[in-house]
Amino acid sequence: GSLVVNYPFDDDEQGIAIYSKSPDDAVFQQLALAYSKENAKMYQGSPCKDMYPTEYFPHGITNGAQWYNVPGGMQDWNYLHTNCFEVTIELGCVKYPKAEELPKYWEQNRRSLLQFMKQV
Repeated sequence: GSLVVNYPFDDDEQGIAIYSKSPDDAVFQQLALAYSKENAKMYQGSPCKDMYPTEYFPHGITNGAQWYNVPGGMQDWNYLHTNCFEVTIELGCVKYPKAEELPKYWEQNRRSLLQFMKQV
């Protein structure tokens, strides 16, 4: 887990972790930023420094392939084959939070989700 919004492309032709710009890169960045700006911990860019001290996402967003390469991922497939603009929102440093922590996740992301829907 992490706390970041990741956008296409998730892979590149060389199969390495490098920025892989889609034709709609500016739109994807706008969508990702709309979400992350409403989540203060995400937007600061180093939300999981205790677990991943070198991980840094400027403004809480990242190009998927620049973070790590995922060949054949659903996010890219949907974009390329159905024109569906999809981002992946990582909601926390802990992959499987306890049930009693879920209300906190809702409060941290409620405004982000509303802002994200406004982008439509």
